[in-house]
Amino acid sequence: MSWKLIFEDNFDKPTIDLAKWSYDTGNHGFGNNELQYYTTREENIYIENSNLVIKALKEDYLGSPYTSGKLWTKGHFSFTYGYVEVKARLPKGKGIWPAIWMMPENIEVHGKWPSCGEIDIMELVGHEPNTIYGTIHYGLPHTYHGGKYCLEQGSFADDYHVFGLEWDKEGIRWYVDGKLYHEENYWFTKKQDGSLVENFPAPFNKDFYLIINLAVGGRWPGYPDETTVFPQEFIIDYVRFYQKR
Repeated sequence: MSWKLIFEDNFDKPTIDLAKWSYDTGNHGFGNNELQYYTTREENIYIENSNLVIKALKEDYLGSPYTSGKLWTKGHFSFTYGYVEVKARLPKGKGIWPAIWMMPENIEVHGKWPSCGEIDIMELVGHEPNTIYGTIHYGLPHTYHGGKYCLEQGSFADDYHVFGLEWDKEGIRWYVDGKLYHEENYWFTKKQDGSLVENFPAPFNKDFYLIINLAVGGRWPGYPDETTVFPQEFIIDYVRFYQKR
């Protein structure tokens, strides 16, 4: 199989490349009762030693008890089918929630979330620092399926790992350090009344863009407690997208 590199960021410029990324900001909980305020400040998101660093801080900021950062390629780059690879070192601690995920460029096609589809390349809940999850969300009623990968030793905070996702019209496959750990090849998209919007492989047959963020708190990871150490850093070495030649 031959792949062509169509997008990459090695974070080797002194500042975030705004021709490739935009910031998502605010403190509205992002649908998960999260506690952080996403900012554009260099205290929270910056380039250092050819790495993108997203730093979660415990501080009062515009009504929120924590700050952090979130970037996406929305409006800059999106694609249908291919292989995504992100090399990163993850944070840890109760209530810490780093994520690499994808959403459709045109969210209205299948009637907003969840019927529009969501692809989670990598998520970690900080009280399980040796385990990452890959998941898809879709359909009405909301349906999700996925898998997980557990390190035999240590945690994902100890060193860099490569998180990969291969996506085509036949299925979606998740990788860690080149090792396949999960595959999905069935999903659907429906309206609230149960009628079919579009046959398989919808909704995962449209352009999706990439999102990288570090959340604090939320219904799934829970919330920080006295054991959680701040600051926490989500460090990304590179992002690459490939498509078949």
